[in-house]
Amino acid sequence: MQLWVGLGNPGAKYANNRHNIGFMALDRIAEDHGFAPWRGKFQGQVSEGRFGSTRVVLLKPETFMNLSGQSVRAAADFYKVDVSDITVFHDELDLAPGKCRLKQGGGHAGHNGLRSIHQHMSPDYARVRLGIGHPGHKDRVAGYVLNDFPKAEQEMLDDLLRGISDGAPALAAGDGSKFLNAVSLRVAPPRSSTGTKGPTKADTPAPQNAPQKKEATETRSPFDKLKDHFRK
Repeated sequence: MQLWVGLGNPGAKYANNRHNIGFMALDRIAEDHGFAPWRGKFQGQVSEGRFGSTRVVLLKPETFMNLSGQSVRAAADFYKVDVSDITVFHDELDLAPGKCRLKQGGGHAGHNGLRSIHQHMSPDYARVRLGIGHPGHKDRVAGYVLNDFPKAEQEMLDDLLRGISDGAPALAAGDGSKFLNAVSLRVAPPRSSTGTKGPTKADTPAPQNAPQKKEATETRSPFDKLKDHFRK
């Protein structure tokens, strides 16, 4: 059994914020893979489903970001899930928008949601780091993460979320490379090969017999033309 946690803040005010990309990822997985309807539990919203024989519980803490660990701790205790079987989906300032990386354990890098989970669990959970880019200065970070994704990034965001959903079965099976490949195929699909171009209309050579026929007509003698006239 696995516990997948998406980080964000509850309420319509925050729904489309960069900080809520963890919620968005879990919503897409639940919708695409036929998980059970969301229900309130463990100070958050929970949905359950399966990928093959692997049972996965999705959790969106509603404690607000800074207290996310409370909700994760309650769910982990109830399901008796070890910290090594917890995967957290969260926004990552140090990755460009659209980038996705996996990480096992490590620090929280100042992310308040991860900081809270560290305090209530340990640092040894897995992370799906979802790039949102950096505003350029640390003083602008708070406003940046609490702003919505701009229209120019909506297509990128949709591709990223679809890729995460595509790769979810592989993630559940422990195949991180296959998961990341599924994301990449959505975000940066390989260019289709154009192959060898056929000749354009302008490049197509004229039939070889055409000039030959014209040349034969032009080289007939006046006498031959006169004979043709009387044959008609």
